[in-house]
Amino acid sequence: MAKRNNTPLGIFTEAIGLYFSNFDKFIKYMTFPVLGQIGGLLLVFLITYFYTQNLPPLIEKFSALDNFNVLILLSILITLPGLAIFCKSFWEYLVAYGAVNSMYENMQKSGRVYDFDAHTELIKRRAIPFIGLWFLFGIFSAIALCPLFWVICGILAVYFVLTFQVFTFEPELSPVGCVKKSLTLVKGHFSSTFMLMALAGALTYILIPQIVIKIFDLSGISEFLSKGILPFVNLMPLPELEQFGLKSPTAYDVAIFTIQTFVAQILIQYTLPLRSILWSLWYKNLNSGISKTSSSKRPSERLMEKSHKKYGKKKLDRNILKRASEKDEEI
Repeated sequence: MAKRNNTPLGIFTEAIGLYFSNFDKFIKYMTFPVLGQIGGLLLVFLITYFYTQNLPPLIEKFSALDNFNVLILLSILITLPGLAIFCKSFWEYLVAYGAVNSMYENMQKSGRVYDFDAHTELIKRRAIPFIGLWFLFGIFSAIALCPLFWVICGILAVYFVLTFQVFTFEPELSPVGCVKKSLTLVKGHFSSTFMLMALAGALTYILIPQIVIKIFDLSGISEFLSKGILPFVNLMPLPELEQFGLKSPTAYDVAIFTIQTFVAQILIQYTLPLRSILWSLWYKNLNSGISKTSSSKRPSERLMEKSHKKYGKKKLDRNILKRASEKDEEI
């Protein structure tokens, strides 16, 4: 067996290989979490648009609608279907961040990934601490919005980058414990971790989106899609921006920019598995230098037992666990 290249560049290339060797499976797995968010928001905007456009004749026809409280209630009700789809898909996207980490070991050994449902269930059974971890992440992100904290938060982001990997592979730790363990792992490896962040960011946040956007622009796809949102953009008070000393963009420019932003966001979310694989590789590399209590059980098995002890008496089907942790031996 060839010795692994544990340098940042070596781990980066290995993560790319694992991601694209299972590209079709990851695309299928991420489709609802990614497109569901977009579809939910579009449904909200479409229903709201047609509702506001037809509101005057509706009020004339139904006098009960000529009431502020009724209008507010109706406005909330018509957005619920789209919001429900958005919230469901957004939750699945957050879960995918941890589930792909769980798939890492099987993927590393066989180069293939199996049974997404089993790995997803391993994360969902720990929903409370998982939500707590995202809550901490939300607080950190809110603080990072303040320009005064940009530098310190940027540095801390490097130290905390392995938090979700720790959560997946060390289920006995609390959300705060996961953050502390990530800091411990990265300490002494800051420059290498930062290099990996730069490589992953350049590829998944800049290079891939810009290549696809350029193809869309040259092929006319961006212009074609922009026609679908021009009616909404035309409702915006763009000329009023000149009152604040800002150059007013055209409705066409805003529509094109919106399409490009949506395309970039979709591609960034679709490449989430690549980033998860990369950080799982880096976690294993750094964690291998830390002495741990020996155990004959695999991380996925320890994860199941800890989850069962802490978060419920109902046992997860052993067949699911077997699919999540042992199926690679059949290859």
